[in-house]
Amino acid sequence: MIDETQFKRIVKSMPFLQNADLDFVKDFQRSAFVAQIPAGHDVFLEGDHVEAIALLISGVVRVYKVGETGREITLYRFGNGSSCILTANAILSRNTFPAIATVEQNAEAVMIPADVFRDWVKRYDLWRDFVFDLLSQRLYTVMAVVDEVVFQRMDRRVATLLLKRGRISNPIRITHQEIASELGSSREVISRLLEDFIHESSIQAGRGSIEIMDFELLESRSRV
Repeated sequence: MIDETQFKRIVKSMPFLQNADLDFVKDFQRSAFVAQIPAGHDVFLEGDHVEAIALLISGVVRVYKVGETGREITLYRFGNGSSCILTANAILSRNTFPAIATVEQNAEAVMIPADVFRDWVKRYDLWRDFVFDLLSQRLYTVMAVVDEVVFQRMDRRVATLLLKRGRISNPIRITHQEIASELGSSREVISRLLEDFIHESSIQAGRGSIEIMDFELLESRSRV
């Protein structure tokens, strides 16, 4: 059950609700509920049956796959005002969850039961448009990941990741294993590539951190 105060906070994260008619607002408040999900919690594991979908008000969730060798690759992350397309797809197709979804930063989420989610897709244009827009955006993200994995060299992918993180915070708090898990590689491969970057003086590495020393040089590696 969502009260008026909670609903006003939710609307700030999900502006599409501002255009909702009274029937949908009442249905939303009656059927949804707010949950706190701590960092490190697995929302879904591969093969889980999906009983509800989470729309984040705050926090970050990472969705990733683990191969038979134990290597990981990040498919996408979602945060404030967004949700997981694999969860939506599993609900609509009545299939199990095909990946792993783990909370990276403490999350607050609006939880919508699976049967309610399906009913809203049938009954409310506003909700259906939101879901399809979400599917479209995340499909583009996943296709970009496929393009990187299949067509781009690993040194270019590592350089691109470091640049993206380094523009937010430098030094970057990240380990070789975390980079490997993010990009679907092995720690040994990542360590070897980082040594190359160190030798050319584009980065310096410490324990659990990497500092970009020459953004232009690293940028050139990301374009090779």
